[in-house]
Amino acid sequence: MRRRMVWIVGLVLLAVSGVSQAAEAPVATIGPSGDTVDLSRRLGDQTVVDHLPLYRAGDVRYFSAGVGLDERAATYPPFSLKLVFTAGGKPFLTGVSVTIKPSKGGAAVTVPADQVDGPWLFIDLPPGVYDLTAVHRDREQGVKGIKIDAGKRKELQIRWPEDRGLAKALPAE
Repeated sequence: MRRRMVWIVGLVLLAVSGVSQAAEAPVATIGPSGDTVDLSRRLGDQTVVDHLPLYRAGDVRYFSAGVGLDERAATYPPFSLKLVFTAGGKPFLTGVSVTIKPSKGGAAVTVPADQVDGPWLFIDLPPGVYDLTAVHRDREQGVKGIKIDAGKRKELQIRWPEDRGLAKALPAE
């Protein structure tokens, strides 16, 4: 009982003094140049900003994220589609190429594997219905009929049954 009372008094003192035990979650915004997504987080008394590349395919913008705890905890701009890549027992996968085509025809959006350096891919698609093909190494996954609604984010998990290891042999030292 006494330990519980001391714990409650400690919480009250923290609340009254304005000290917070919780850190602020990182926030990602489109950078001033429009070429980056800026991930801001507090580190002590300073704000640290990491810059993630923001790519374009025609009028469609996209970026990759999800590496490390800060990127996974961040709040991101409201892009309409978030893809999460996994394989086998690994929770996250990178290096996935993606092609998205409007179901009723039109120009495809192609994201090369070297621009997906995190397990999350955010794509700012206009409303419509799309078919997606994702390729990791030599394995392909497809999803048809993805409906994108205005003002809403759709999240899809793209899973491969196994991780095939390295695509190339490591260079000799």
